[in-house]
Amino acid sequence: MIKSELVQRIAEHNPHLYQRDVENIVNAILDEIVAALARGDRVELRGFGAFSVKHRPARAGRNPRTGEHVPVDQKSVPFFKTGKEMRERLNRDTDTEAPKVDAPKADA
Repeated sequence: MIKSELVQRIAEHNPHLYQRDVENIVNAILDEIVAALARGDRVELRGFGAFSVKHRPARAGRNPRTGEHVPVDQKSVPFFKTGKEMRERLNRDTDTEAPKVDAPKADA
């Protein structure tokens, strides 16, 4: 699902709101999450998950094509950890599906 589809679904579930207002709300929420992460804060949405920033130190990498060592700068990367309620819902939904049967293995 992309952001425009999310906005459309929320607008369908809330016919009293204009789609442009829903889009402004979604953008405001996402902008606040990004701003909080940029400040180094952690954003926790109970039942959904938590956004945080992980810092990766500088290191020496390797160009896979040439094997040459190249410096890789330090960087900050966003990290998302799902909440317990979301994991339980996702696993509960998959438990109701038909069990998967492993494909027969090819003889070697």
